[in-house]
Amino acid sequence: MPIYEYRCENCGRRSSFLVLKVRDFRPLCKHCGGENLTKLISRVAFLRSEEGRWERLADPSRLGDFDERDPRSMARWMKKMGKELGEDVGEDFDQMVEEAMEEEGGGTQEDLL
Repeated sequence: MPIYEYRCENCGRRSSFLVLKVRDFRPLCKHCGGENLTKLISRVAFLRSEEGRWERLADPSRLGDFDERDPRSMARWMKKMGKELGEDVGEDFDQMVEEAMEEEGGGTQEDLL
């Protein structure tokens, strides 16, 4: 089922719509009710099997920038793993990474981005 995203030219916010019948669809901003919307190009999502996700994680070419002695590298790798496995690591994880990086003198998690 397609999900369409639009940006409102009045308030500048994004609205997403699950569209079952394109013919009957008329988008209105979910925030201000405006009709002046611009269609956005969204990222494409596709499902992988669990086996496919594990194979992708085991691919050595994806570990090229991984340094087990660098807390920043470890944090990036752990976030990649969580996303690949479809897991939301949550705020507790982010806080633990922050604390570990501060202890090691590696900066903050915002520095990773």
